Amino acid sequence: MAEDFRETKPLAGLRVALSVHPEAKTAWLCRVMEMGGAEMHVTGSNPLSTQDDVAAALAAGGMHVCAVHGATAEQYRARSTPCSKRRPTSLSTTAAISSTGCTRSIRAYLQVIGGCEETTTGILRLLAMDRAGELRFPMMLVNDADCKHLFDNRYGTGQSVWDGIMRTTNLIVAGKEVVVCGYGWCGKGVAMRAHGLGARVIVTEVDPVRAIEAHMDGFTVLPMDEAAKRGDIFVTVTGCDDVISARHFPMMKDGAILSNAGHFDVEVNVAALRKMAAEHYEARHNIEGYVLPNGKTLFVLAEGRLVNLASGDGHPAEIMDMSFAVQAMSAKYLADRRAELHPGVIRVPHEIDDAIARKKLSTLGITIDTLTDEQKKYLGV
Repeated sequence: MAEDFRETKPLAGLRVALSVHPEAKTAWLCRVMEMGGAEMHVTGSNPLSTQDDVAAALAAGGMHVCAVHGATAEQYRARSTPCSKRRPTSLSTTAAISSTGCTRSIRAYLQVIGGCEETTTGILRLLAMDRAGELRFPMMLVNDADCKHLFDNRYGTGQSVWDGIMRTTNLIVAGKEVVVCGYGWCGKGVAMRAHGLGARVIVTEVDPVRAIEAHMDGFTVLPMDEAAKRGDIFVTVTGCDDVISARHFPMMKDGAILSNAGHFDVEVNVAALRKMAAEHYEARHNIEGYVLPNGKTLFVLAEGRLVNLASGDGHPAEIMDMSFAVQAMSAKYLADRRAELHPGVIRVPHEIDDAIARKKLSTLGITIDTLTDEQKKYLGV
């Protein structure tokens, strides 16, 4: 795809603002879009996920970069602002665009052709904004593309979450009771990998269909009030807030480990835990210990932020190549159709998924069958 973009320049003349986790794989997405002719403006989408050497390398290569590892909330907001002030003509993002952000900076967004959102959390926000009539420009739902959520969310999250947890704690997973909160595509991957590592897996859900699916996949399904008493390691993967709340902490085992793989640091209510704790200390790099009044100690990984990025390197490149291909092709789609698109959400066309999957199969050395004309007629294709 880099070769295609370098040759055809589909983003020539456009400013592209990316809110991403600046690390090696996202850096390559930035460079591919730059090869496509875009002027790149890059900011971090999480205070702990920026890798400073990567951000510096992008800046040294001529991109506009506003990101630093370990930013405070104020620094994080300050570093995000320049991207909107640059008046981008195209916006790609791996973080949520809140309605507050859109209304506050509406003048900056007036010339935006469109954007691409590749997180489940962000898409929930976009759909809500679309229903409320608050979207000011087209947004492509990258996360819902097959070449994104079927692979990135399931296999990527499943592997990178456990890589982050094991690297940070240096503990064994086999034999432990793991509670996975949420059984969407990300939760499926986390539960599957935990089972493969020898854990006994408990799933909590609010969706009855997904709960049945988790049950039929062989996992124990419990409400959080029951799961809280049993878990050794907790992983939230819901996109919601207060999933593990104040009432759950006193129920937990001494030494329970709390981690989050949803986008924001609100799924585990760390603020409530900090408030109720009698003592709070750094137990190990990226691990905070909270001593409760009942004498139990709970451990929170990466401040409750994305454990696979704040405590690891994120998904493997062999997964993210497809996700970022969807990003790049969706940006091209917006650029090619800028005159005909209207504000609102846009599903990624099947043709983009098909083209990316065929490229991926080619790199894997895999060939597949092709329908004959008679078969296409039979199927009504």
